[in-house]
Amino acid sequence: MATMIEENGPSTHGQSELSSSSSRVRQKLESLLNKNMRIRMTDGRTLVGLFLCTDRDCNVILGSAQEFLKSSDSFSQGEPRVLGLAMIPGHHVVSIEVESDTLADTHGFGGSH
Repeated sequence: MATMIEENGPSTHGQSELSSSSSRVRQKLESLLNKNMRIRMTDGRTLVGLFLCTDRDCNVILGSAQEFLKSSDSFSQGEPRVLGLAMIPGHHVVSIEVESDTLADTHGFGGSH
């Protein structure tokens, strides 16, 4: 019986490290909820929208999403296509960028010129 407890000891400790690590990842993901994200895909498209959720397979759901066919450097040249709610399969994601709060706050507001 004592051997059984010793064998369970390290695995229990490993599980607590795993749960604290997954807790940090979960907190980081929760902090990104409703932030504007730019996701580049394997086919060259870029989607921009609000991060709503993800899953174990790294699929991403964006709300109020817009699709850009050109690279991010030429956003002004390409007209976006409004998608609304979009699901991006994880295996098609090349990169994810979170837009800064200041950009999200000022984006869309004309201000006085």
